[in-house]
Amino acid sequence: MKNSSLQTEIDASYLYQKLAEQESDPVIADVFRQMSEIEKGHAIAFAQKAGIPVEQVMQASWRAKTLNTIGRIFGYDYVLGSLMDTEKNLSAAIIQTKKKHKQEITGTESMHVNILRSILEQQQKVTGGQLSKFEKKHRSVGGNAIRAAVLGGNDGLVSNFSLIMGMAGATAGQSGVLLAGLAGLLAGALSMSLGEWISVKSSQELYENQMQIEMEELEVNPEGEMKELALIYISKGVSKEEAYAMAEEIIKDKDRAHEVLVKEELGINPEELKGSAVEAAIYSFILFAIGAIIPVIPFFFATGTNAIIISVVFSTIGLFLIGAAITLFTGKNVWYSGIRQVLFGLAAAAVTFGIGKLIGISVAG
Repeated sequence: MKNSSLQTEIDASYLYQKLAEQESDPVIADVFRQMSEIEKGHAIAFAQKAGIPVEQVMQASWRAKTLNTIGRIFGYDYVLGSLMDTEKNLSAAIIQTKKKHKQEITGTESMHVNILRSILEQQQKVTGGQLSKFEKKHRSVGGNAIRAAVLGGNDGLVSNFSLIMGMAGATAGQSGVLLAGLAGLLAGALSMSLGEWISVKSSQELYENQMQIEMEELEVNPEGEMKELALIYISKGVSKEEAYAMAEEIIKDKDRAHEVLVKEELGINPEELKGSAVEAAIYSFILFAIGAIIPVIPFFFATGTNAIIISVVFSTIGLFLIGAAITLFTGKNVWYSGIRQVLFGLAAAAVTFGIGKLIGISVAG
């Protein structure tokens, strides 16, 4: 039986190879192929240490194959994002283990994203555009839309399932439950949608204001901004003389200087400001509604105990699938994650059902 560390290395090798196959830029594709070979080497070493024949273990898991399918449909930035998350988790686990055993932290525990960039920088004929393309790739995947879909569906399912069970407890599952479920779906989806719109819009306005202030500072005090640029380069290990020379050259082009200062000083990626707040709100509404409709469906064609039981069954299946989907990003065991999600969801619904039951008895009394 493969252990989790071995399977993680196999999956990483598989996914990096898939990234290489779909990458149109030959330099970046070669970086991904090298990473695939590195991960394959790790997998072989793990297999040999465990006494497992290599040819028996080099098979990607369902998780890796599912991520590859997602990549084909939605774009491979999602796959790279998952790999970056995996590398971060592995790095954190190694550092924590070393600290626990009071071992020296050498720096080799760092994320493979640093190795990726190092390999890229060593490629022949590498250009600034290729470097920035790769940086954009691994920065942009943090707001993973697939992850948001899973979590949005989970919010809708758990909250509306709990609401419906509360109403079912109070009314014994009669027709009022359907109305409450639909009202809960609409209210929850609208609330999530508005919250997402406000979040995206306020972030954009904040960053745009900071960028405008930076431009005004650049126009009013270019000498001071040039010193800031030089200090940024010095902090990255560039010599003082070279840093000031670079800053002096950049400051000649106001737009370029503004772009560099926004990125380096403010930590803002202008590309991320192009997202539509309305689009984010619509997606949030839809994802919440998809989860919220699951426990409501039985009450369209049934009432009473039968509807309650069917709703619980539907919701249990939905909770398990969401828990399983979460493992695409966590790498945890499917059954563990799925059953955990089911238990938490059923516990929340049981509490609200009990409260509804008490309220129903009190009102009837």
